[in-house]
Amino acid sequence: MKKFVYKLVVALLLIAVPLMAIAHGISEADKQSMLSGGYVRYIGLGASHMLTGYDHLLFLFGVVFFLSTFKDIAKFVTVFTIGHCITLIFATYYQITWNYYLVDAIIAISVIYKGFDNNGGFQRVFDMQSPNLLAAVFGFGLLHGFGLSTRLQQLPLGDDGTATLLRILSFNVGVEIGQIAALTVMVGLLAFWRHRPSFQRFSFAANLALVYAGLYLLFTQLHGYQHDAHPDDFRFPAQEHKHIHEDMDIDKMVDPDRDNL
Repeated sequence: MKKFVYKLVVALLLIAVPLMAIAHGISEADKQSMLSGGYVRYIGLGASHMLTGYDHLLFLFGVVFFLSTFKDIAKFVTVFTIGHCITLIFATYYQITWNYYLVDAIIAISVIYKGFDNNGGFQRVFDMQSPNLLAAVFGFGLLHGFGLSTRLQQLPLGDDGTATLLRILSFNVGVEIGQIAALTVMVGLLAFWRHRPSFQRFSFAANLALVYAGLYLLFTQLHGYQHDAHPDDFRFPAQEHKHIHEDMDIDKMVDPDRDNL
């Protein structure tokens, strides 16, 4: 069992590390394309953002992990969707924001929470019933929507109120398209796995891996916040680091064969 958990955690981390470079962040190329692009580009960006949003996907995976009926899946996903639509639209339109590293750190806690809850953590550790799951999913949906909003606000949304709102709604439509696509794959795989003996044997390990993945994301985001908020507190302050690279470039100009020694 321990060996399986270790392998599962390593696999999740290997998947998460490359995604961290592309997920959530809005590239300069995306920003430039939005300046001249139409609403369809915002839809496409919203879809790709959700499909590479590892923290959102991990949380959704935890939500649907033990849901076996279409009615239950639709109910919880709808509540989550309503929650993140509210904050995505209103926070973006009214330009309510916060440091996105801290927002993502709290979102990582939602991943930890869901894995912990799925494994009966409240009953085993606190000797209490789990908090109302529907309310928890709605609350975390609000949080996830705020996380999406912090990234969308990095884009040029324009000064015209109507056009801005339409761009926000277009991005939101894309997010829902990406979410439906991701959930289709998740639910299909879980439905297939649920009918196999290994599901009962390894469901605890899978959700424990979800907790570990959430912890990894939490510390990663907190580390990112430290770099963002206090860049000069590390071994190589930002300006010193820049000067080192400038000096290296000067050395190369003086001795172009230096790297080949």
